[in-house]
Amino acid sequence: MSASSRADLPEPQQPLLTTVALVASCVAFVVIGALQALYGPAIPALREEYGISPAVAGFSLSAHFIGALLGVLVYHVMRGRLNDRVLLGGSYVLMAAGAVAFAFSPSWILALVGTFVTGLGFGGIDYGLNQLFAIGFGNRSPAMLNLLNGHFGVGAIAGPALIGWLGAEDYPEVFVGIGVISLLLMVTLGGVAAREPEPAPAGSAPAGGARVLPVIAVFIGIYVLHVAIETGVGGWEPTHLEAVGYGAATAATATSAYWAAMTIGRFVVAPLSLRWSAPSILTVCCAGMAGFLLLATVPALAPYAYFGVGLMIAPIFPTCLPWLNRAVPGVAAAGAYVIAASMIGGVAFPPLLGALIDTVDVKTAPLVLFALAVVCTALSLWLRRNAPDRGGVAARSGTGRTDAVATRGT
Repeated sequence: MSASSRADLPEPQQPLLTTVALVASCVAFVVIGALQALYGPAIPALREEYGISPAVAGFSLSAHFIGALLGVLVYHVMRGRLNDRVLLGGSYVLMAAGAVAFAFSPSWILALVGTFVTGLGFGGIDYGLNQLFAIGFGNRSPAMLNLLNGHFGVGAIAGPALIGWLGAEDYPEVFVGIGVISLLLMVTLGGVAAREPEPAPAGSAPAGGARVLPVIAVFIGIYVLHVAIETGVGGWEPTHLEAVGYGAATAATATSAYWAAMTIGRFVVAPLSLRWSAPSILTVCCAGMAGFLLLATVPALAPYAYFGVGLMIAPIFPTCLPWLNRAVPGVAAAGAYVIAASMIGGVAFPPLLGALIDTVDVKTAPLVLFALAVVCTALSLWLRRNAPDRGGVAARSGTGRTDAVATRGT
């Protein structure tokens, strides 16, 4: 999952999170990681229970991401009026209520309402905890953010594996469990500080003389497309693998492996980022996504190709956010808006891919995703030319000072 770089901020006078609240935050990210990854493996049971088509079943993901998008925006707007304890508590309640409603819904329409409410809580927890970790640990914030988002990957691995073990028809019990854990996490909110330190002033002009709006727009495009690919693979990989001859258990296991690759990829890229610039990592990852998605059209290679796609997607979110902040240091809210806009891919793409499956064949899914990855690669090349990451490169060459100044106030 993703967060802004705050490595240059001074250590706060008092911690924003106690040890108990820190552990609870990591558990919360396990929960939201599992939640996002559960919809795809549950689709066969949803289709059977409600008598719906693949395109209609895909709206479960869309309703979730619409809610998540609004959850991010509402949390961002309300942070000036309410403290994080209240906002996080409300997010946990919404996620619990939505998960239980989805599990016990008597109709598909009400089930979609449940996924929307769940998404509202999901978005608030995702944005709120990332923000707290970004500003709450001073120079240790980047390491803590990696720890936090690594737990998202743990949940994304465990969710489909649990569905594969229990059976897709038992998805209601899993969603009820998510609701119960969400409510239990509220007990730890006393460990969240009521006030946050004031951020440092924002910088001035964008790096390299690039124009601000086009640069932000291209970053948004990359985020929308890579999230579309991420959710497209996570949601429809099981269906595609079953269509080309794999069993349901194998397809669910392969989906878990895909989410595992996204977790592994974030750890693998950490040492590489000390030697490679953010533009280089982004370009390689986008091109790699395209290559592996092309390989996924070959049935014998498809499960392994999807694992490769996960490895390539993993570094994009955490790599691009610090680069964005250095490229447009005068736009303090750029990171928040890009995170929110990235969810458009999760909102729009699942039903579009489902409609294509209805009219053509599920075997075309990798080719559609490949086309998106090609566009993503083209956008990454444009950014390399128009928003070079000079601050990041300077820091990696050992000066350190340029990067700290460039990211101040992000």
